[in-house]
Amino acid sequence: MLLFLPFSALDKVLNWNAALAQAGQGAPKPLGPPLILCGIGVEVFMSLGVLTGVADRLAALILAAYCVATAILWKQFWRSRGFRLRGASEGRDVFWDFLKNLAVAGGFLMITVGVGSDGVARFAADPLASSHPYARSSPGVS
Repeated sequence: MLLFLPFSALDKVLNWNAALAQAGQGAPKPLGPPLILCGIGVEVFMSLGVLTGVADRLAALILAAYCVATAILWKQFWRSRGFRLRGASEGRDVFWDFLKNLAVAGGFLMITVGVGSDGVARFAADPLASSHPYARSSPGVS
């Protein structure tokens, strides 16, 4: 969670112009400020939801979608000039960032549905329910 709260959200606030420049790479320029504010909101409030266990599964699903969207919109390694996996390549770092976004999204999906075969059904039945991340697993365990 430290990735989003406080670091990424704080970086957007402290480096607003750089965030605007990056937003302009994946969306029309007038959408930059609202997208950044929306991103800050998602990073702060959804992270707090996961950390506190308040609707943590829904918050994790939103964070997973956010990670995939940011990967597709702002980590477009396939547009980098001369992208290749061997040798000098401008796009290889962006490629790894793209894959990291997808990996983080996968982690959030694990919070959303869990590891059981009925996870999707449990989430669909009550998406605002908590996964009870801080509940004791057995009596007497501290």
